[in-house]
Amino acid sequence: MRPDDLVLTPRGLRFQGRLYPCTIGKTGCTARKREGDGATPIGVHRIVGMLYRPDRMARPADWALPIGPRDLWSDDVEAEDYNMMVRAPYAASHERLRRADPLYDLILLTDWNWPYAVKRRGSAIFIHQYRRAGFPTEGCIALARANLRKIAARITFETRLIVPEACAR
Repeated sequence: MRPDDLVLTPRGLRFQGRLYPCTIGKTGCTARKREGDGATPIGVHRIVGMLYRPDRMARPADWALPIGPRDLWSDDVEAEDYNMMVRAPYAASHERLRRADPLYDLILLTDWNWPYAVKRRGSAIFIHQYRRAGFPTEGCIALARANLRKIAARITFETRLIVPEACAR
């Protein structure tokens, strides 16, 4: 492991010598990730992007991209754009990135099943803000807003998310 890796542990997400409380998928971790299973995929995942809401926060890093009103994420396993960022209008099933709640005000994008998505293998494993402490996700990793912002300001293009086989908590 490298010093700038984000490592999921039974007690939280370890990064640069600190431990940050976090939540994972509602069904735990899996090596057999599937669309809609609510699980966090085991493995080593690169951080491939950062998105943020410019109307709600300052740019967290110089390489972060703003989320616009028409930005979506395709989660339709039959769509050509499955597991890709798309723009409205978009007829296939999708998730809005510009949400009314603050969950996606800051998103760290992982390379899970990206850029060449395998259908039904699962889409969009993000690191984002949680609803509240202990509230699980649909497979993403979520943190308190302040902790997510601290991490976002310090990650680099070499940062990886490591979800070990022993991540079940």
